[in-house]
Amino acid sequence: MNSKVSKILSLVSGLIGLIAIYFLVRIIMEGDDAVKESLDLQNSLVSPFVQFAKVILLITTVVAVVFSLWNLVRQPKLLKKTLVSLAALAVLLLISYMMASDEATTNMSGNIIKDGEAGSTSKWVSTGIWYSMILGAIGLGFFLWDFVKSLASK
Repeated sequence: MNSKVSKILSLVSGLIGLIAIYFLVRIIMEGDDAVKESLDLQNSLVSPFVQFAKVILLITTVVAVVFSLWNLVRQPKLLKKTLVSLAALAVLLLISYMMASDEATTNMSGNIIKDGEAGSTSKWVSTGIWYSMILGAIGLGFFLWDFVKSLASK
């Protein structure tokens, strides 16, 4: 990495740390009980700290996504591999959607639970469950395959 970029990143991360420490010290000086009980203190101390954390999270997310996409554009082989992987995940999602039920969600007594009516929400929840199970089974299969392979090589 370029030494100038490294120095700039170190300064920026140090500045972020100092700002966070400033907010933390202000909150500690007021005390837990005072902050819990006073809405004005929460609005003047905690809310800016939370907003600062949200901004840092947003900036970090944008930078990570932009640099990831830039790296994919610069390396066509990696882009192709990524698109094939995304297509495979889309196929698994389609399979999960076809396996999912859109029936109403019931409890053990057979009564429909609150907001568990039949329809698209129930279908997507069921799809998520199937998708997780399929991906978990694939992961477990690869884990077992690697385990057996490592045992056989010894």
